[in-house]
Amino acid sequence: MVFACACLAALFAGSAGAERHTHVFAPLRSETRATGPTVTSTNWAGYAVSDPAGSTTPTTFTSVTGTWKQPRAACAKGTTAFSATWVGLGGFSDGSQALEQIGTSADCSRKGKAIYSAWYELVPGPAVRINLKVAAADMITTSVNVNGSTVLVQVKNRTRHTVFTREVSAANLDLSSAEWVEEAPATCTSFGNCRVLPLANFGRVSMTRGATIGSAHPGTISDPVWQATSIRLVPDVSAPSPAGATPSDLTADGRGFDVVWQPSATG
Repeated sequence: MVFACACLAALFAGSAGAERHTHVFAPLRSETRATGPTVTSTNWAGYAVSDPAGSTTPTTFTSVTGTWKQPRAACAKGTTAFSATWVGLGGFSDGSQALEQIGTSADCSRKGKAIYSAWYELVPGPAVRINLKVAAADMITTSVNVNGSTVLVQVKNRTRHTVFTREVSAANLDLSSAEWVEEAPATCTSFGNCRVLPLANFGRVSMTRGATIGSAHPGTISDPVWQATSIRLVPDVSAPSPAGATPSDLTADGRGFDVVWQPSATG
């Protein structure tokens, strides 16, 4: 499974050159719990919805939305760390080469400063930083809507009463899933070599108002028409930081969940 990201970490870390930052999803293990299927990833935590196993009629997801309070990054001098909160379409199936996403970031510079930003990305294209002010505790709502080859991305800062909306044309789209994710971004060279970056201590983020539309059917994350899969972030043994993140069970209305940062996550 291949995902891409929108964290402009290179700007904050002071790096330059051929590297760019992206979101590469890497599931490690699948398991089934009483609350439903779970996968472990080296850089994603949250939920994804897709067709149940054995489904003969593929679902086409054309809309996704979610709301969260921008988490505050706890930063320490001398180290950089990165985190991204987003909603998206595609990228969850094996072999996927596309992902349409929009979200916000809470990153840490070497000076110990927390830096907040908004962005969107249509993988395999690069991330695009949005000129919209974001600060810790701001209430954020984002959405991705697809009509044909046109992708409409939107982010609203409800605290500051500002909004960014843009239509983008894309030749290749993946509409086989919808996601609500907290992520440790990756950095990739121009040769395609990627490594996951240290996850910033974002504390806790609460996703609410999660909804999607699949094959013209509007529903919540827990809608029985599709399968909801929870994703735990457990870093690889070679990762620069042991920090990870775990999502809670879905809320009673099926539209929300919390993701909690962990200083050391194990599989």
